[in-house]
Amino acid sequence: MPAAIFNPTTMGSAKAKEIRLADGVYVPTLAFFNADDEVDAASLEKHIIRLLSTGVAGIVVHGSNGECAHLSHDERTSIIRIARDAIQHEAEGRRIPLIAGCGAQSTRETTQLCVDAGRAGATHALVLPPSYYGGLLPDELIVQHFYDVAENSPIPLLVYNFPGAAAGRDLSSDTILAIAKHPNVVGVKLTCGNTGKLARIVADCPQGFFVGGGSADFILQGHAVGANGTISGLANLCPKACVRIMELADEGQWREARHLQALVAKADWTAIKTGFVGVKAALGHFAGYGGEPRKPCVVPSQKELDVIVRGFQESMDLEATL
Repeated sequence: MPAAIFNPTTMGSAKAKEIRLADGVYVPTLAFFNADDEVDAASLEKHIIRLLSTGVAGIVVHGSNGECAHLSHDERTSIIRIARDAIQHEAEGRRIPLIAGCGAQSTRETTQLCVDAGRAGATHALVLPPSYYGGLLPDELIVQHFYDVAENSPIPLLVYNFPGAAAGRDLSSDTILAIAKHPNVVGVKLTCGNTGKLARIVADCPQGFFVGGGSADFILQGHAVGANGTISGLANLCPKACVRIMELADEGQWREARHLQALVAKADWTAIKTGFVGVKAALGHFAGYGGEPRKPCVVPSQKELDVIVRGFQESMDLEATL
């Protein structure tokens, strides 16, 4: 990243074209482990190759679906390299961003994670706000945290607003827009599900700033107010359906888009209730690979799996026709 991009006079200006994210569906991939509880490179490669064949815009690793809290630093690096190699092999000349989760509780460690991710091959970093000492961190310090990380990260940042993974910290549109002024912050993932907040950010963010929802149950709602796309865990199972919602809206086929969004939202409710464990179990059922989560999380019981499968069945049947 050229030093000139951090000149104070560029604060709030349009994002440099070479670091912008294209509109579309980004998939926060699962992490895969073998019987010895080591990273399963073959399954990760298989999964990414499958996703890239469906029209998604990019791949995310080390998100909440990717068991980031269960990974060592070395495993984080390994997974980025595996994903990078798979993307390079399958991209066929397309520009496919690889976004890596890099959130930590200190500015120092967050910055180091971004540096390591960039060296391993990630193109962007997805960063949660620090939350362990949340009571000591007013919004001004959160903004400064992102500025400090962005100033020293070799790859551009996305803000990850997910209260459930940040001790309830829910960044306001004002705070996100303040962070968005930094030239090396190029987007936000809103897993908070607040479409009013999304609309406010779309209206006032710098040109080229990616605004995406963080769940598949409001792809169309976000699209209607100008969102650039979505970063949705359900896309591990139903990537074509998620892509199709945006295509239908772009084509002006709103009735069809609403119908598909309703179906996807039903499936996403199962994903929300069961988390990455449910998505991984469903992937094993429908696609034949997935494996177990790392402990202390455990695989669902057969009774639980039956409920999970029923929750996803309709969307998976549709996915097979797209």
